[in-house]
Amino acid sequence: MKENDKEIENLIDKMMAETTLESPSIDFTSKIMSHVLATEKSKIKAYKPLISKTTWIFIGISLIALTCYSIFANNDISNSETALVYLDKASTLFSGIHFSKNILYALLIVPFMILVQIGILKNYFDKKYEL
Repeated sequence: MKENDKEIENLIDKMMAETTLESPSIDFTSKIMSHVLATEKSKIKAYKPLISKTTWIFIGISLIALTCYSIFANNDISNSETALVYLDKASTLFSGIHFSKNILYALLIVPFMILVQIGILKNYFDKKYEL
């Protein structure tokens, strides 16, 4: 077995001695770099927010208008008969529901933790994909 290995090694040595190293063409590096730069330019996309500025402005103005209307309107909802009827129906509808303390704590803590995680993940991905 060792004789076969030596013969194979001698054969490989002869083949390697006979062949010369191939060298790339003179402009090989520039061609490769031009392809790399072309693919990098095609991958970069401009940042486009999901909600445009005009939409945010419209939402803000709508909220301000709704708040101003609810503050300055002369309608007294507490004395309105229809409001009292709906409040009475809502109170009877939800009067039979009782939550344990654990459920209440979870309902209070989980949204807070989700907001914290959103902030942490946004910061992480902003740093990771910084241009």
